[in-house]
Amino acid sequence: MTVEHPGKGDPARSLALLWRTSERASRKGKPELSVERIVRAAIEVADAEGLQALSMRRVAERLGVGTMSLYTYVPGKPELFDVMLDTVYGETARPDDVPGGWRGRLEQIARENFALYLRHPWLLQVAASRPVLGPNVTAKYDYELRAVDGIGLSDVEMDAVITLITGFVHGTARGAVESAQVESQTGLTDEQWWAAHAPFFARIADTERWPVATRVGQAAGEAMNAAYSPEHAFEFGLQRVLDGIQALVERRAT
Repeated sequence: MTVEHPGKGDPARSLALLWRTSERASRKGKPELSVERIVRAAIEVADAEGLQALSMRRVAERLGVGTMSLYTYVPGKPELFDVMLDTVYGETARPDDVPGGWRGRLEQIARENFALYLRHPWLLQVAASRPVLGPNVTAKYDYELRAVDGIGLSDVEMDAVITLITGFVHGTARGAVESAQVESQTGLTDEQWWAAHAPFFARIADTERWPVATRVGQAAGEAMNAAYSPEHAFEFGLQRVLDGIQALVERRAT
């Protein structure tokens, strides 16, 4: 899978576009355009066809306008990509009151990020090392940090906790997306695949040669009706990650 890196465009132009410090009005007699419409169309292309299909020409086609008309509002694809990222990161819910203390708040953040990846699978192709410095990304980061503010962690530990949560979500979301793609490409649900293969597993299982793998693999497969369950991986893993963070918080309190 190709990894896309944000921030490849002109920094000044990207920041002006992200924070909407300047935007040209639609030309009289031309189809009404705006940065917002262009960005939304680009997101729709990426959602439906993947990042590999994203181009200024493809976005223009979706809007029913000429490609050159987009450049009145957006300098180019790199800057457009930065705004796409900032826009979708603004979709996560950020309620003020979440039950369960810091643990409940982190769980809510994890679920919102997981759902975001499922809505926009192309986000899994975006490198996280250089975040987009837009208003939505900034607000999202601030909200997530406030989930663990004042619980006894240092600022660096707070940042590391959010990185841990979002990194875990990224990995499990990739598994969920890949599982969904396999189903659409093979025409078989996980349950159907397991039902078709289970008899053969029973034949090749060698309890003497691979006793632990045979026992555990059979138990897990029967429990999930599949070789892998992204839902189970997410739910089980999230609680174990939170357990680890709780151990850190308790250690800092002593």
